[in-house]
Amino acid sequence: MSLEEVAKKIELAEYYSRQVEPGSREKVLDRVAWAAYHNERAYEGCSRSVLQALQSHLHLGDAGALKASTGLAAGVARMGESCGALTGAVMAIGLALGSEEPKDVQAYRDTMEAAAEMHNRFKEETGSSLCFEIQKRLFGRSFDFKRDEEAEEWYKTAGLDECPVVCAISARIAADIILTHVESRGVVSLK
Repeated sequence: MSLEEVAKKIELAEYYSRQVEPGSREKVLDRVAWAAYHNERAYEGCSRSVLQALQSHLHLGDAGALKASTGLAAGVARMGESCGALTGAVMAIGLALGSEEPKDVQAYRDTMEAAAEMHNRFKEETGSSLCFEIQKRLFGRSFDFKRDEEAEEWYKTAGLDECPVVCAISARIAADIILTHVESRGVVSLK
């Protein structure tokens, strides 16, 4: 789904008929995307905005993981490198599929496969996995968030309109991957 399509779905995800069943996968994916979008608009911090949406709706992990994601925003500590929305999504995949046991090699392999799929799908949708590159695509330039005047310029250039869409895309893809892997294990719910 393109950036524009996700943005339209978030704003227009209104179900006025019984065509889409309550609790359907499509509605859950829309809800996760919507939550990530609005988390970013209200609280900022792309990595934690995505992770919290996935944790809340898919019942993953605890507050410790959310706290740990905080420094990953804006391309890892505002450095413009790996997109925080992507890293928050990969953290959620790890919470869903990973293991607390280092000797659980199968969980490691499953998680790495899912994380690679996440990376590839995210990059296909956004054009890059790097924060600065995604910014260039969205705004025609990148911003150095460590500099107050640059951060202020991001706000003036509709940063809180554009970057939340990236969070929505990331959360929706991650939820789809997680649900697919959980369903393939024969688990009905993540609760």
